[in-house]
Amino acid sequence: MNLSRKGLSISPSATLAIDSKAKKLKAEGIDVVGFGAGEPDFDTPVHIKQAAIAAIEAGFTKYTPASGTMTLKEAICAKFKKDNGLDYAPANIVISNGAKHSLVNVFQAICNPGDEVIIPAPFWVSYPEMVKLADGVPVIVYTTEEQGFKFTVDQIRQAVTAKTKAIILNSPSNPTGMVYTREELAELADLAVEKGFYVVSDEIYEKLIYDGKTHVSIASINEKIKAQTIIVNGVSKTYAMTGWRIGYTASTPEIAKIMSNVQSHATSNPNSIAQKAAEAAISGPQDMVATMVAAFA
Repeated sequence: MNLSRKGLSISPSATLAIDSKAKKLKAEGIDVVGFGAGEPDFDTPVHIKQAAIAAIEAGFTKYTPASGTMTLKEAICAKFKKDNGLDYAPANIVISNGAKHSLVNVFQAICNPGDEVIIPAPFWVSYPEMVKLADGVPVIVYTTEEQGFKFTVDQIRQAVTAKTKAIILNSPSNPTGMVYTREELAELADLAVEKGFYVVSDEIYEKLIYDGKTHVSIASINEKIKAQTIIVNGVSKTYAMTGWRIGYTASTPEIAKIMSNVQSHATSNPNSIAQKAAEAAISGPQDMVATMVAAFA
């Protein structure tokens, strides 16, 4: 029997393969520093773990709505308002099993077969495979060290075709660490609005930022680009919660509804207990974030 050609074309995650090898070497007693997975080596803060324990003891262990609990969505909306100056309602938010799952949902929702998604390089290894899973076509735009590993709007303009559906914007970037300025984002926003493509803005590292730089969400530039932006974020990096698997998106209600429908068939809801922990993380004390950033710096 023949296997799916699409399935055979998808390569495994190099990040997870490297991380697995590092963990194996550590288990063998070898002193290893792992630079594979983006995983803070801090423990999850106590108040977040206590929220999960309380959820278990209260019996909060059943199905939730497929796109996440209302209370966590409200906490995420408050976070967007406070941190990014963005007004979202719960209908704009979809909570998933990690930001990686959120990204998969995004491309399943927006891509038709043959649609092109621009991916600036260097890039996180899973982006092209996620696009291919949705029958999209990754279009790589290469940047150089001389450019500070940032694309120019002229480069993106040259890469845009009639089939362009979206660009992936990852700022702060994994793996380069570069951060786009408000002025640079405004130029990209103008082009996206002019050409009519989405910006998939992966902002998972927004709090792990250094050297006096400031994170700006492209959705905050103006209302036109906000309508064409799908923000992806989560609790993994900011709160040392990689294993809890909670990510989320903010988009138009129409896109959010499609992603929710896809997720309802793929995984049902995100973990109920982890959602309570994420709510405590986003709504609770934030001092641990500054402690982590100082240590990493």
